[in-house]
Parts: sequence; C-alpha cells; structure tokens
Amino acid sequence: MKRLAVFTLILMLVIGIAYAKEYEVKKKAGEYNVTVKIDKNPPVVGDNIMTVEIKDSSGKNITDAKVAVDYSMPAMPGMPAMNYKTNAELKGNVYKAKMNLSMSGAWNIAIKINRSGKTTTAKFNVDAR
Repeated sequence: MKRLAVFTLILMLVIGIAYAKEYEVKKKAGEYNVTVKIDKNPPVVGDNIMTVEIKDSSGKNITDAKVAVDYSMPAMPGMPAMNYKTNAELKGNVYKAKMNLSMSGAWNIAIKINRSGKTTTAKFNVDAR
C-alpha cells in the first residue's frame, strides 16, 4: 500500500511538471493593458515563444500596432552586455515572437508598442534557466 502511495505521488509530481503553466506577466504601457505569455515557465536557454496581447482601456484588442521585443542581459565581470531585438507578428488578436535567450540568468525585456506614431513600452524581467 505504501508503494502505491509513493508511486501515485511521484506520478502526480511528474504530470504537474509536464503540464506547468506558461510564464505570464501583466503590465500597463501608457493607455494599454499588456499581457505577455512565454511558453516555458521559467523561460529557458534557447528558443522561447512569446505571445503579447494588447488591449485598450475598454478591453478591445489592439491589432494595428507594430510590436518589437528588446531583450538584454547587463554586463558582468568578464562579459559584455548582450542586447537582442525581434519583431512580433500579428497572429489573430495577439502578437507572437521567438526570443532566443543565449544564457541562463536575469534578462530585461521591453515590449515596444508603436501605434499611430507613438511608442509605449512595457518592461519586465525574467530569470532564464
């Protein structure tokens, strides 16, 4: 009976890890409400797929903006700063981008939303493993 309980506990733990939720952060960028989801939680070294949903104050999806993702790691002793940029493409009502994190550690991410000639930014940090 004890073996069955231990097996069940291990199985639940493995299933929980396999179906872990994606990383999600909500930020305000000017007049927009921005929800960012990254397919892995925590983000990993290598490719991570990012989904960016932008809504106005009334909750309507914004689909006519240009969205860029800037991600960087600050300089450390013996290592220069790393700065990368990728454009997000509109897919339905959300913007999608592939972000390739080159090493583990703390990354700064800025979602730049350009609409009607005005740029607003949502910033957050992730810790890649």
